[in-house]
Amino acid sequence: MTVGFLLGDATKEAANANPDVPFTIVDYAYADGDITNNNVLGQVFNTDEAAFLAGYLAAGMSKTGKVGTFGGVNIPPVTIFMDGFYYGVQQYNADNGTDVKVIGWDPKKQKGLFTENFESLDDGRTFAQNLVDEGADIVMPVAGPVGLGSAALATELGTDKLMIIGVDSDQFESDTANSAVYLTSVLKNMDVTTFNAIKSVVDGTFEGGVTVGTLENGGVGLAPYHDMESMVPAELAAQIDTIKAGIIDGSVSVKGE
Repeated sequence: MTVGFLLGDATKEAANANPDVPFTIVDYAYADGDITNNNVLGQVFNTDEAAFLAGYLAAGMSKTGKVGTFGGVNIPPVTIFMDGFYYGVQQYNADNGTDVKVIGWDPKKQKGLFTENFESLDDGRTFAQNLVDEGADIVMPVAGPVGLGSAALATELGTDKLMIIGVDSDQFESDTANSAVYLTSVLKNMDVTTFNAIKSVVDGTFEGGVTVGTLENGGVGLAPYHDMESMVPAELAAQIDTIKAGIIDGSVSVKGE
C-alpha cells in the first residue's frame, strides 16, 4: 500500500516489476495501459463534493463576507478540495442573493495560494494571517500538518476573528489543542476504501482499477459541527442537507456548471 499522488510513478514501477503482488495507492488513478497486469487498485475521492458543502457552510457563517483557502502543493488531490470549496460558496451566493468572496483560489485559472510544502506550521500561521488581513474570517487549509499552524493562530485570535475548516480527517478530534476553532472538516474516508482493498486480498476478490469515494457511498463527507453546532443556524443546516441530497441525486453540480 502506498499513500499519495507523489508516489504514483514509483508505485507503477514497483507494480509492473512485481505483477503477481496486489498494490493499492491512495490519491492516484492510472490510465489504461499504465499497469501491465492490472494489479493496482487506485483510490481516488470526490472530495470536491464534501468541500462544496463546506464552502456553502462557510459562506453562510462568514460575518465579513470573505472566506479563504490555501494549499500545500498545486496538485489535483489538493486543488479538488479548493475547487469544491469555491463553487460551494458560489452556490450559497446564488441561493441566498449574497456576494461572499473566496480569497486564495481561482478554479478557472487553477491558480492560488500554496505553501509548497506539507510540513511547516509557521507557513500555516503566516498564510492564515495573510488571509485574515485580507478580510477572511473562515479559512480552509489544504496542506496536511501545515494547517495546524492556521488552527493555532485561530486559537490565539479567537473564533470571532477566525474559524478553520479541516481536511482529510475530523480535525476537531485529532487536533485536540485547537479543537474549538474547527467549524467542520472535509472528510476523505480513506480508512473505508483501504480496509475494503485489504479485505478483497484476504477473501480472494482483489481486482485492479480504481475505486472512487463519494458522498453517496460514504467515501467522503462533512464532519459534525461539534462545539459550533449551536452557532450554525437551523435554516443553513437544512440548506446543506438539501444540497447534499442534490449532489447525490445529480441535481446539484459541484463543478460550477
